Amino acid sequence: MPDVVKFVRQLSHDLRNHLNAAELQSAYLAELAEDPELKEEVKRLRTMISEVGVSLQRVTSALSAARLTLMPYAAADFVEDLRQKLAIDYPDESTNISWNVQVGDAILQIDPQSMQPALLELFSNAFRHERAEGVISVEARNENDHFAFTIREPKRSFKSSTENWGCEPMRMVGQSHYGLGLHRSRTIIEAHDGQLRARYDSPASSLITTVVLPLAEPAG
Repeated sequence: MPDVVKFVRQLSHDLRNHLNAAELQSAYLAELAEDPELKEEVKRLRTMISEVGVSLQRVTSALSAARLTLMPYAAADFVEDLRQKLAIDYPDESTNISWNVQVGDAILQIDPQSMQPALLELFSNAFRHERAEGVISVEARNENDHFAFTIREPKRSFKSSTENWGCEPMRMVGQSHYGLGLHRSRTIIEAHDGQLRARYDSPASSLITTVVLPLAEPAG
């Protein structure tokens, strides 16, 4: 895996150099163009070049080691912020989530800029892969000095193995998806000394994903 990461970084760097050159050339063309229709086409070209660069950056970021800036964060606030972000990013899907939050005044020691996207990825997968009818239920609670965040999503015919959940990047790829999101989430969670677990409950036809994070030690 380290060799793959090194290769992708170098390839991304080389391709971005070419994209930067193409961007400069298109900017020059925009200055020369006088016809409004031609100017609009050059604008579209620059947008496409920019999108390719963003895609390359996402792949590089997904493979990079997690760099954390830890801070105390109330567990209840973290869950509420996550709910609000879901409502913004997934306005339709988020209405079909049932929340049960029982965390009291527990405090996490996390990097919210990393942890929130890590959990958002779990919901993104739930919305996108083998989604069955029914409500996604979320439970957040405290267990033995740990914060446990559990997502139960209805899945009628789940055939994947959960044994190496999030440990096999690039195994399942599709258009604009490269099998890196779940692996990235696991990397971030484990960098917080946490755990990512998943199992399929056949009788209930539900995929149960649990994130466990240590709670911050009480002050004093």
